[in-house]
Amino acid sequence: MRPGGRAAVARLFDAMAADYDVLEPWYEHHYAVLHDLLAAVLGPAGPDDRRALDAGCGTGFQARVLEQLGWEVHGVDLAPALLAAACRRLARPRLAGADVGALPYADGAFQAAVCCGSTLSFVEDPAGALTELGRVLRPGGRLLVECEHRWSLDLAWSLLSALTGDRLGYGLTARQAWRLIADPPGRGAWLPYPGYGTLRLFTASELARWLAEAGLVAERWWGLHSVTLLIPSTVLHRPRLGPAAAPLYRVLRRLDRALAASWVGRRAGASLVVLARRAG
Repeated sequence: MRPGGRAAVARLFDAMAADYDVLEPWYEHHYAVLHDLLAAVLGPAGPDDRRALDAGCGTGFQARVLEQLGWEVHGVDLAPALLAAACRRLARPRLAGADVGALPYADGAFQAAVCCGSTLSFVEDPAGALTELGRVLRPGGRLLVECEHRWSLDLAWSLLSALTGDRLGYGLTARQAWRLIADPPGRGAWLPYPGYGTLRLFTASELARWLAEAGLVAERWWGLHSVTLLIPSTVLHRPRLGPAAAPLYRVLRRLDRALAASWVGRRAGASLVVLARRAG
């Protein structure tokens, strides 16, 4: 279970609300690729089945993309301040303060759903949340999930930082960093990350297992921020990059986009993206 529970998550994101839409270099790339994927795999809404859910909608980044594609978008989030921002962003907001693990909708209410922005890293029961998302999808409905991936170059950077007096600012001891690497490879892990509290990191094998248990068939996988992590993520989370890092990052962003669907992207991306379909 996530340390602190739902109330702590709501407080964390409410405190971020004023600056939530100010995108650091990391998120500029992240959402540019993610939203292109969302538009490509979910596409414009059909003439009949047009209801879509943004689970963990935040300030409405993904909901706005869906709305522009013609979907009738509903959104849930725990943080009231983020929901207020989403209400201002969306043309026709249909929002609820709710936990992704207890969605206030009937079975089969939606034709499509997205759960992005590392939402699963902040819920108490990720497997239960995926079961809920499967429950509210119609048979054949599609789900796009994005979550934090355990296996990336950030593990090496965090260990290097710990061994050099935390010069890169990961905030981990050498023991904590090594445990992330040495624990069984198929199991997720909890990671304290500066500015974000404690995050749940996932592995592809456990995510695939939970999707299957939820009645969801994983169809396609991508990985984001694989080669971009040749620059430590703590550097990319700063407001801007220095004169040496900025041109390198532009090159790495193009390469990372090209590799997203490849073995490299799926195995080494800091975020996993999965398209799944409701069975039946």
